[in-house]
Parts: sequence; C-alpha cells; structure tokens
Amino acid sequence: MFADIATIYIRSGKGGDGHVSFIRELFVAAGGPNGGDGGKGGDLIFEVDEGLNTLNDYRFKRKFCAEDGEQGGKNNCTGRDGEDLVLKVPSGTIIREKKSGKIIADMSGENKRVTILKGGRGGKGNQHYATPTMQVPKFAQPGGKAMELDVTLELKVIADVGLVGFPNVGKSTFLSRVTNAKPKIANYHFTTLNPNLGVVNIAGDGFVIADIPGLIEGASEGIGLGHEFLKHIERTRVICHIVDGAGVEGRDPASDIKKINLELEKFNPELINKPQIIVANKMDVLTPEEQTIAIELLSEELKEEIDKGIEIVPISAVSGQNVEALLYKINDLLKTQPKGAIIYESEYDPSEYIDEDLPFTVEYSEELDAFVVEGPRIEKMLGYTNLDSEKGFEFFQKFLKSSGVLDELEALGIEDGDTVRMYGHAFDYYK
Repeated sequence: MFADIATIYIRSGKGGDGHVSFIRELFVAAGGPNGGDGGKGGDLIFEVDEGLNTLNDYRFKRKFCAEDGEQGGKNNCTGRDGEDLVLKVPSGTIIREKKSGKIIADMSGENKRVTILKGGRGGKGNQHYATPTMQVPKFAQPGGKAMELDVTLELKVIADVGLVGFPNVGKSTFLSRVTNAKPKIANYHFTTLNPNLGVVNIAGDGFVIADIPGLIEGASEGIGLGHEFLKHIERTRVICHIVDGAGVEGRDPASDIKKINLELEKFNPELINKPQIIVANKMDVLTPEEQTIAIELLSEELKEEIDKGIEIVPISAVSGQNVEALLYKINDLLKTQPKGAIIYESEYDPSEYIDEDLPFTVEYSEELDAFVVEGPRIEKMLGYTNLDSEKGFEFFQKFLKSSGVLDELEALGIEDGDTVRMYGHAFDYYK
C-alpha cells in the first residue's frame, strides 16, 4: 500500500532544571550560590530526504520525541543540551496540526529543513538570583516545558504534468515510454495504488510527469481512495487526460473526460481551470481513416471543451505514434504557465505553546516559625498587585491557587492560623 498520509505525535525536549547548591569549602562558613543552569531541550525538526517517496516510515511508529536537556549541577556546571530529533520526509510533504487541519509547514521548494517544535530553554541555576537583599536563594528556575503536537503528514506529489484517466487506459505505458520511470504495467482492470514520477527531456527542456492513480466515479466524495488520489493533482501545472480513444476496453472516451472533470471540479473548483490536453490513446488498432473519424466524433462530443482551447492529440503509447509531437505540445503549454511548484503557506504557529514560567519555592522556616514563599515569580506578582484593594487581594488569592502555591503549602502541613511570609508581607493562613 502506498503511504501518503500518516498521523503522528511529536514532542520537543524539555529544558533541564536549574540547580540549587552552595559553595561548601573548608574555612568558608557560608558560601554563596553556585547552582548551574540546565541544558536546552532538543528541537523537533523535519527535513526533506530526496531519496524518499512515501511516508512508510511513519505507518507503524507514531511517537517521536527529542531529547530532554540535562539538569544543571553544582559548582556552576551547566547541563548538557538535549539532542535534536530530525524526521526525514519526502519532498512535497505537508505538515498539518491534526485538530484544526491548518498547515504548519509545506516541505517543498526551498523548504528543505524546518524546525517545527523548539526545545524548552534551560532553567537558570540559583546563582542568578543572588541579590544584596537575598544572598542565599534557595530556588532555581525550572526548565522550559516541552512542546507537543499531534500532526498529520500528507504527501502531495510535485510534478509539472499530471496524467489522469480511468484504469487501464495506458497511462503507465505512456509514462514508461517517454520517461525513465518503470511502472508496473499489466492489463488489469483496477488502479495503480501509487503515483509514478518520470522526467521528460525534450528540446533542451525538462519537466516532470506524474502518473496519478486511476480515478473512479465518486472519487471526490472519498469513494475508494479518491481523496488520496485527487490531492496529488493540486500541485501540477498541466493536466493530461488519457482516454481509450479506440474504445478497446468498451469505454466511451467523451464520457470519461466529462466524468473526470466533474470529479476534479467537485474536489477543488480551481482544478478545472488548469490547462488541459486530451490524449486519445490506443489509436494504433485503428486504420488511418478510422482514426480520423474517431477524433472527429470525439471533438463533436467534447465541443464545450474544444471551445475552451483544449486540444485532442491522438497517440499510441505502445507503438510511439505521435508521442513526440504530444511532448512538444505539453512543453509549449508549460511555457505559458508560471514556473515552480505550488507551495502552501503556513497557517499555524506552534510557538504559542512555549511556556516561560518563573520559579518559586515554598518551605517552612523554624527560625521564623513561618512558611516562607519566595522566588522571581512571587516577587513579580507582588510588584504589580495592590493588596490594599479588595480586587487586588482577590486576584492575589486566585494567583496562589492557580500557581500551585496553596497546594505546596498544604503538602507541607500548613494549618489554620499559621503564618506565611512573602517579601516583607505576612499573612495568616485560613482554608
């Protein structure tokens, strides 16, 4: 089975926590803080690997995590940074946030390497929090949280020309004749499961052709593997409809063209506006006179398409009849179209999940006979809160609850009437 879509869980590395330690040397009664910083967490990176053409690597393994940063150590030792995790994907892979479906990155064109989730920053050791009024900081900054996402990987083939048509009309045979591609070819009445790519070199120019797996009626509603097939056509610059012009398989070529165009329009109305060429294949089984009559009849039935400037080109992929002329027509049509593959813009930025919480500590001081809460987060909160107003004090209480301060006080066994001290403020605790 061709794997062109996969859903996986990705996580960057958590930042290492800063360390709390103090200088302990002979003849140094009360050494200062020397806790080291934590290491940065590893990034989660996607990178294009030109040797890949499927997402098979993500069919069975669904969880990918970068390495966490190492905690800081004593003696100002900084923790080791976590290693980045690089996930290899084929060119043309679109990375979407699973829940919203929004595009995070399109691994196409110049987008060969993209950092999707950044690792958490390393926490600062307690040495950074020493001040003239707080020479013995007993807290350090925790490492930044890891970022995590469920993402969908979707491969959309990048090609200049997309070959479309119902099964067994000769698309694979045509591709194998005009390019270096070697698709499996047989007289089977079911569709190829994976797009085949080939490069055409003609008149000093080159372009890429993709044999899009055969379509069926109802493909735009997802019948069969409709959506998986149709999405590959969105990047192409020119569409080639290949039909059984001789009716060898008993199909009506005009009806096939109309059915395919209807499926394209239902899936994405913009597809019907792409330049098209109709290729009437298998004409070698007809006499020259019969070929002329068949093309005239097909032109009459497709008058609406012909009036739009769409040309019908008779060929035989087996014998090579008129194939070179067709390639020149395709090349000329491509010259009228903007160069470069369609690249989708990013719609979703995972960086909004970065967490930069400041540290705090909660402990009981026997010397003060009180619970002491301190740290940059507490100091910052008290700096912009007016505790003398009713609303300010209500905000202060909500902060203590939401930040986890109350939980830590209760874990230490605080009881009603006990004193809590915070930077010159003293409060009586009542539950």
